[in-house]
Amino acid sequence: MICDDPDAPVGTWVHWVIYNIPGTATGLNEGIPVDPKLGDGTMQGKNSWDNFGYGGPCPPPGKPHRYFFKLYALDAPLNASPGLTSKQLEDAIKGHVLGNAEMMGTYGRASAK
Repeated sequence: MICDDPDAPVGTWVHWVIYNIPGTATGLNEGIPVDPKLGDGTMQGKNSWDNFGYGGPCPPPGKPHRYFFKLYALDAPLNASPGLTSKQLEDAIKGHVLGNAEMMGTYGRASAK
């Protein structure tokens, strides 16, 4: 799964890269550790802050930003180490995607008065 904000002032900002989520998973729990590799084999990549884990929305005041959560079902777990960037993950899954889903939410902050 990749979560990104294409409306960021510096270009698309990646908030989360997470992969090799077990096929038996029915959701993601709140408070997932920022560890590169989780106990169930799930791996996390690097976000735009160059960190592991999820970084929440914090757009500048003004127009709300769109946050896309892109989930991919693959034919097999990736033979990859933790730390992939979103681009590296997109390249690694080519030819292995069985299905995908996308959810978009918006978040904004009021302009300073």
